[in-house]
Amino acid sequence: EVGVQTFADCISQAGCSSPQDMDKLKLAWQGYNYGNGYIGWALQRGGYTEANALQFSQEQAASHGWSSYGDPEYVPHVMRYYSGGSLFAGLFGNQQIVSVAMGQLGNSGGQKFWSWYGFDSRVEWCACFVSWCADQSGLIASGNVPKFSLCRDGVSWFQGKNKWQSGGTTPTAGMIIFFDWDHDGNSDHVGIVEKCEGGRVYTVEGNSSDQVRQRNYAMDYASIMGYGVIN
Repeated sequence: EVGVQTFADCISQAGCSSPQDMDKLKLAWQGYNYGNGYIGWALQRGGYTEANALQFSQEQAASHGWSSYGDPEYVPHVMRYYSGGSLFAGLFGNQQIVSVAMGQLGNSGGQKFWSWYGFDSRVEWCACFVSWCADQSGLIASGNVPKFSLCRDGVSWFQGKNKWQSGGTTPTAGMIIFFDWDHDGNSDHVGIVEKCEGGRVYTVEGNSSDQVRQRNYAMDYASIMGYGVIN
């Protein structure tokens, strides 16, 4: 009961009024881990960011003479389990990978993802991002998504498993979307379907102008090669 009340206080202090208000919700989560002092401190700096979460941890550890303080990665850790406020979306379907991907919006440079994959210097990291999100969601361990760094390898895997849906069809949230920009039959970009509505496909993509960004396309957009289906 005390923990719930403490978290409620963090939600209130962060000014979060909706389960979809991700910026303020992330601020509340990190504040819950660090203590409410972080929330006011972060608000003076524009809100939660991964960078200032790390800065706060380092400053607190230094001021107390400790080797560490809290968990600066608390927000991405919680995002593994967050279903956007819908319990059933988290239990059934593919909303979890979407929530994980949304939690990384704004990441620039992708080092977190390509270094996780095993590269020691920068690569084109859209597939590393998708693989990281799938791993955080337990989809690699369950055999529903491969770990891949090349888009064409992802396409081959889904097609070989008969888990492929052609471009021009209607996808669902959590599907892996593959693009073929130059229409040569080889995929050269990949992302995650956030939703599909109004004849448009909304995505979360890594390495989109070197950032994790939201994009959207007409459902019949010619460069959408197809979708990897997640059971």
